[in-house]
Amino acid sequence: MSINLTKNLLQWYDLYGRDLPWRVRGGAHPTPYVVLVSEIMLQQTTVKTVLPYFERFMNRFPTVEALAAAPLEEVYLCWQGLGYYTRARSLHTTAEMIVRDFGGKFPVDKENVKKLKGLGAYTVASFLALAFNQSETVVDGNVIRIICRLYHLKQPVEEIMPLIREKAEMLTDKENAADYASAIMDLGALICTPKKPQCRLCPWQEACLSYGKDDIEDIPRRVKAIKKEINGFVYVIRNKNGEVLIRKRTEKGLLSGLYEFPWSESYLFENALKSGLTVTHVFTHIKMRLEICFVYADAFADGFFVKVSDLESYPFSTLMKKVRQKSLL
Repeated sequence: MSINLTKNLLQWYDLYGRDLPWRVRGGAHPTPYVVLVSEIMLQQTTVKTVLPYFERFMNRFPTVEALAAAPLEEVYLCWQGLGYYTRARSLHTTAEMIVRDFGGKFPVDKENVKKLKGLGAYTVASFLALAFNQSETVVDGNVIRIICRLYHLKQPVEEIMPLIREKAEMLTDKENAADYASAIMDLGALICTPKKPQCRLCPWQEACLSYGKDDIEDIPRRVKAIKKEINGFVYVIRNKNGEVLIRKRTEKGLLSGLYEFPWSESYLFENALKSGLTVTHVFTHIKMRLEICFVYADAFADGFFVKVSDLESYPFSTLMKKVRQKSLL
């Protein structure tokens, strides 16, 4: 059954697979750097969101050498708005490693690829498959959903990952790994979607044990993570010259290396003017809600003042861009 399913999927992909700027058909991509950038951008982010960022990023950093030579802050600026900024830092570090440690040539063996920054098990497998057509099984959210539905696996994903991986490996095409990796990701993105899957268009319809069942949208089952909620205040601090204070986050933790307006979970300034305006942003496991407060001061212990017109030169997170927008900065 596995051989037929694999063949059917590749035939479907040849007819209906997506044309994407980081993808080729019929084998490995000729430029591993293109695959690396796209794979890191696509971590926890949709293709639709990534497309304009990918084009802009590649125009600014067309080669791994160009990326390695660029200041990290410039990389952040180009990444601004895409989120998960540790990916940008990891990508920059990886580019430096490839230039410094591998003479500008991408490693092709799995052990060396695993040493690159920001590449987990899925990204390592996907990179090796797409960049070098190596027989690696990619297992992301799309693949997990497809495998669980194909075999009607109703146990929580967290409990059956070894079984899911085993079945995914059985289906992986050994000679056409690059096309197969793209094909199964497209099957999940276009056909076997989380809600309202297009089962009648699926090349695996006849073999799918969930086809026609009422619980198909409930598969796969996952243990839902509880989001932590943070409520606090964000301060737009201006001096007598009309400049606004910003500070740079440390190089560790969430949004590290980006700039922000000072914020805290407790109220810091007695003379702050509460605006009644709030900004809300949901990170992976955190929901943050901040009330905007205006403060006038000529000195502050943490940060520095810049002209409002110069704010565009600093990379901000989406949350802080919302503060700018609501504060009319």
